[in-house]
Amino acid sequence: MTTTDRNQSASLRRALLVLEYVRDQAGGAPGLTLTHIAEALDLSKSTVLRLATPLLDTQLLARDRESGHFRLGPGALALGQAYLASLDLRSVASDEAYRLMREWGGTVHLCVPDAPHVVYIDKVENETQVRMASRIGSRAPMYCTAVGKAMLAWLPEDVVSLVIGAGLPPITTRTLTGPEALRGELARIRARGYSVDDRENEPEVRCVAAPIFDHDNAVTGALSVSGLTSRITAARVRELGPSVAAAAQRVSRVLGATR
Repeated sequence: MTTTDRNQSASLRRALLVLEYVRDQAGGAPGLTLTHIAEALDLSKSTVLRLATPLLDTQLLARDRESGHFRLGPGALALGQAYLASLDLRSVASDEAYRLMREWGGTVHLCVPDAPHVVYIDKVENETQVRMASRIGSRAPMYCTAVGKAMLAWLPEDVVSLVIGAGLPPITTRTLTGPEALRGELARIRARGYSVDDRENEPEVRCVAAPIFDHDNAVTGALSVSGLTSRITAARVRELGPSVAAAAQRVSRVLGATR
């Protein structure tokens, strides 16, 4: 790499620092002064102006004509929209799904809401274990599945009411069939960050799930690990839960979630 290349690379990195700082402060005052940016990044004002020029030219930054304040420009919005349009939930979640399968040995599901049901859109199965009955494209009730409860815990109240109104018939002897029992369970899920289906949908199966959020911080899906109760014991659930929640959070971050 030549000296010119190194200088250009360093300038690009510093320009991106300026852009990132303005982005991170976007929720505060309506724009940032040149002095504010320079002091925050320990740069001279002339350097900030030089670095900001190509960002202004490409509309990644904008500068108010009267106040001189910098803010994100329409180019940043167009870039963000293009990024979001390129995302596919199955592709984004794939690495985390395979990691969970390798780490925990169970079957990993990726689901999306279609209240009062969930829809399975991906499945990663451990070939050495007993296979789950689920299949991609199939539907299951929200109220008695870990993926369903994980999403339902953060969905609006009208969706919870819709699920309850559709009926809560027992699937197994452990299914929650009372509205208040279900609401209490949803509150516990919100408190700990993950849900558990303890033989509520299949007699000998436990499942642990966590919600996935999109760039609007709205629930867009759920990730889960399922297995026979002989493998996913009650004690193991307490270890598995935070792991699934962390995986779902990493997927959410890629989708633009900030929660």
